[in-house]
Amino acid sequence: MLRTPPQVTVVALPGTGSDADFAARAFGPAAAARGLRLHAVEPDPRAVIASCTAALDAAAERGPVLAAGISLGAAIALDWAAGHRTATVGVITALPAWTGAETAACPAALSASVTAEQLRADGLEAVIERMRASSPEWLADALTQSWRGQWPHLPQALDEAAAYAWPSLEQLAAGDVPVAVVGAEDDPVHPIAIAEQWAATLPQAGLRRVTLAELGADPAVLGRAGFAELEAALSVSSRA
Repeated sequence: MLRTPPQVTVVALPGTGSDADFAARAFGPAAAARGLRLHAVEPDPRAVIASCTAALDAAAERGPVLAAGISLGAAIALDWAAGHRTATVGVITALPAWTGAETAACPAALSASVTAEQLRADGLEAVIERMRASSPEWLADALTQSWRGQWPHLPQALDEAAAYAWPSLEQLAAGDVPVAVVGAEDDPVHPIAIAEQWAATLPQAGLRRVTLAELGADPAVLGRAGFAELEAALSVSSRA
């Protein structure tokens, strides 16, 4: 069990186009089991990165922070922790999608860009209909909710996410906070090879693997895996 004081706030950041509800379902149960308060961030689609970092800053004013993020949220959490080392007790990075600023071949960035173009051309409901036809039900339901909530600013939010510079190998190697990396073995948008690379490069990191079927059945699998790995890393660190 994670030995952190009760004033620690778990700040949960969703992925591109997602919302606070999914972040809360992913990390809330594991945080509650450890007696930690959770703040699931509802990104402002007009300023995704700024609204997420502002939530982390606000939590740090109240006490220590455990930053937990999914996909884009994972990158934001790790970047923020690098500049707030004394405020950060650990980071959970779930489903990292890329490494480095050059995102031309990043599946998640390409998907965000294409979806933004389709939204501007065809409108929200037409794009939702196509998305639902090609996505698992759990993902379709989650995105339908978050996309409608972020409309009409959703295309702007997706463009901002697509342009975000992910941490480089050098930045990963310079990290000095405990990090849990959670990768999905069968997710083409968030390749497991990226999660493996992050876990191998970050100095204080370990990797837990899940599957999309497990994630679809219960998003809390991300929090359970992330907290378990972070606890293992902290235990090793305390004995060193």
